[in-house]
Amino acid sequence: MPRVKRGTKRNDRRKKILKRASGYFLTKSKLYQAAQEAVERGLKFAYIGRKQKKRQFRSLWIVRIGAAARLNGMSYSTFISGLKKAGVGLDRKILADIAVHDAAGFAALATQAKSANGAAKTAAA
Repeated sequence: MPRVKRGTKRNDRRKKILKRASGYFLTKSKLYQAAQEAVERGLKFAYIGRKQKKRQFRSLWIVRIGAAARLNGMSYSTFISGLKKAGVGLDRKILADIAVHDAAGFAALATQAKSANGAAKTAAA
């Protein structure tokens, strides 16, 4: 019975890890075991980072919308509440973009939100 040979599978796997580790400092880019640990750690941080990126962008949008709302004499929460009552279905990403690039358009949205808030207050009274 002939002996079993691994072929290139082992080398391919090692090469893949070392290729991913290129640019790492000292042995982390040269030695397989150190490279494997560094790559696994890097992949873990990359996974976490993809989740954090979404949170950070949302908070950035909220800050931008809040700043633009303040320029129009409202707080962020009253602005968002007014938009919901007015039936405006724009998400925070689009609202932040409008706030940065189209001040007149944002002001129009703010007046719409104000009127919706005012109508809701009079209806409640």
